[in-house]
Amino acid sequence: MSKLPISVCIIARDEEAHIENCLRRIQPYGFEIIVTDTGSADRTREIAARYADRVLDYPWTDDFSAARNFCAAHASYPHILAIDCDEYMEACDTTRLLQMMKQYPRLTGALEIRSVVNHPDGLTGCVKDVVPRFYDRKRFRYRQPVHEQLVPHACGASAAARSFLLPISVVHHGYALPADRMRAKQERNLRLLYRMLEPEGENAYLCFQIGQSELVLGHCREAIRYYERGLACGPDCTLAYVHSMIEGLAKAYVMADREKDALALMEQYEPHCNSARYVFYHANVLMDNDEPLKALVKYVKATMMPDTDMLGEELLYCYQHIIELYRRFGADELAAVFHKKYEECRTGQLQGISGDGS
Repeated sequence: MSKLPISVCIIARDEEAHIENCLRRIQPYGFEIIVTDTGSADRTREIAARYADRVLDYPWTDDFSAARNFCAAHASYPHILAIDCDEYMEACDTTRLLQMMKQYPRLTGALEIRSVVNHPDGLTGCVKDVVPRFYDRKRFRYRQPVHEQLVPHACGASAAARSFLLPISVVHHGYALPADRMRAKQERNLRLLYRMLEPEGENAYLCFQIGQSELVLGHCREAIRYYERGLACGPDCTLAYVHSMIEGLAKAYVMADREKDALALMEQYEPHCNSARYVFYHANVLMDNDEPLKALVKYVKATMMPDTDMLGEELLYCYQHIIELYRRFGADELAAVFHKKYEECRTGQLQGISGDGS
């Protein structure tokens, strides 16, 4: 297949468990593939050489953006698609991609990523997110050492690039980690994030990411502290990460036995956060505050919103709550209707994450 005028850029370190599945799935689409190795001690570089057009070496400097920008600078084409080693491309409409590249020359392109997650009960599920990953390197670059963001060359650090949705399907396996590896990952992220506070000072996005890692580690007090500081910066409530910050703070409040604070928070921001995920979390907080009827209304609403598919596996939990509540209120026929929806959703999600990368 002839090369598309797009370079897939990947940074890697000790990724022999994923990199072959990643590259093998990209190769048939005709992208140029550039891999930058940041110091692997395993077979990552050897495997990458079988598939990539170029394999580069870059000494690790505790800065993901620096490595990504280095990789992009050595690509043959200005249009860059950034992929991680633990992300497997399931489908790509290359004709549509080329059309959108011409249609939106000044915008970034966002991937809808389904992330596989493991639960303490041993079950596997998935969550969805939309992340900017496609860009013209002449207009954009990555910034921040961790949780890196695409920003325009001409704008400041807080500039948020508008995005269009890419016609590409990707499954991410990087969250399906044993507890010890996830803890190590979050501790590394926190080390880099706290280091960023010194030169940059606090901003909403940085506080949000600190809060996220602290919450994963079970440090509720620190998570609350930074989530609150992030919201105090007055961020734009239309941005997805702000919704996640509010939801994270509500969860931290509940973990700290501050259920009423969680409910007040969700109700405060409700007029600005009209997404299925927000409505679902609002319903959860209502349950925590022993308001099941109001929670039922929210759960049902979440299943009927335009972006319901972005709930991922949380849609299953939504249906479970609806079934339980309808039965509690004696509405068995309605519970049966949603039980059917639950089974259809569960079957679809199991099919969506059943691939093992082979």
